[in-house]
Amino acid sequence: MGATSPETGRRQALLRALPSIDELLLHEQVAPLGATVSRPLLVEACRSAVQHAREQILAGQHADFDPSSVSRFLSTLARPNLRPVINATGVVLHTNLGRAPLSARAVERIAEVARGYCNLELDLDEGERGSRYAHVVELLCRLTGAESALVVNNCAAATLLTLGALAQGKEVIVSRGELVEIGGGFRVPDVMRQSGCTLVEVGTTNRTRVADYDAAVTPDTGLLLKVHQSNFAVVGFTEAATTSELAALGRARGVPLFEDLGSGALIPLHGEGLTTEPTVRTVIDAGADVVAFSGDKLLGGPQAGVLVGRRAIIEKLAKHPLTRAVRIDKLTVAALEATLEHYRDGLADTEIPARAMLTTPAPLLEARAKVLSAAFTREQLQCRIVPTTSRVGGGSMPLAAPPSFAVAVVGVPAVALHDALRAGTPAVVARICDDELWFDVRCLTEADCHVVASRVAAVVRGAPC
Repeated sequence: MGATSPETGRRQALLRALPSIDELLLHEQVAPLGATVSRPLLVEACRSAVQHAREQILAGQHADFDPSSVSRFLSTLARPNLRPVINATGVVLHTNLGRAPLSARAVERIAEVARGYCNLELDLDEGERGSRYAHVVELLCRLTGAESALVVNNCAAATLLTLGALAQGKEVIVSRGELVEIGGGFRVPDVMRQSGCTLVEVGTTNRTRVADYDAAVTPDTGLLLKVHQSNFAVVGFTEAATTSELAALGRARGVPLFEDLGSGALIPLHGEGLTTEPTVRTVIDAGADVVAFSGDKLLGGPQAGVLVGRRAIIEKLAKHPLTRAVRIDKLTVAALEATLEHYRDGLADTEIPARAMLTTPAPLLEARAKVLSAAFTREQLQCRIVPTTSRVGGGSMPLAAPPSFAVAVVGVPAVALHDALRAGTPAVVARICDDELWFDVRCLTEADCHVVASRVAAVVRGAPC
């Protein structure tokens, strides 16, 4: 047997010198940590620290074990995986960042019902079982003009439920130009197949007339489907059948019209750089029998798939077995009701954060950029204010380009800075342009500006974040 090499010997000596978990728990730098965290969490941090040291030794990085590393691993383990992020990207309905932030009233309402019991499915007047949807139905009907409403966990679920309940085993006619792919690679044709429908494409990518739908109607037709192109745009030589045209055709042929409105604005959004978006009421007024839209996009509320339309159709959807599988919980009901109250009270543009961000005028954004620039300057960081454009995000208003302002940090490697900002607390997400990190101020408060500046300064100076 050959002799052990000096390198192998050093490696084995370092491995043998690693402390046991029990020894480490008693170390003078580790034992005091037990006063602030649970023992299981501290044990896990010790195991992680020892395992990390073992991996370094095996990789040839020879160093004595540092007991203080337990504290660093403890911080990582104790930190929640889902945590707040400061959004400096300029994308308001950022899907990766949770889409629409909730209003103060919605957050308070969630807290009220989350900390105890509530009348989710209890009719307090009658003392009998009620419906979890009843809390928002009246508001939705008042705001959209629909006869009834139902809410499920997202718009894809609303589409799946509607297709399955109204057209399972039947044909669904849809324009070829409206067979969209939504976030995460999910496609409308795939959703339709899962619902048990037969997809019938009509027209072309850029032009589909009502006559194309009419020619495709057969005794096996269960639905006419119109999908709003909320996450893309077809421009140029285009034509599309209107909701009113399809509704008239549906009435004449005895086939209901289902419109997937996607981002679903309840009232118009007016702001520089924004595009026109159909409201739910205009689609209901145009004759659609049932309309689906999202709760966490232009509505500015929690994730939800809202269905409004004719009472007979909504009742059929509510009785379908899939409804229970995709139903909303009490927190969603609470947040959605509070959000809808802002619309009822005429306060949507001021109280709902997403709408307020999207309609902030450019002079106010420029003033906010000056606040952030001044904060950077106080931290002795070089920066400059740059005009830019924000994005609505969330698959809404794809052609909108609201003007905004960003503050670019100069002379710091953008990728490394961004990596460090995402890893810190609070995490900060911005965007990289020409190897500079730009902080778009559209989604920042004045308080956020000061936090961002201090976080960037800490990273640049190498201080703990």
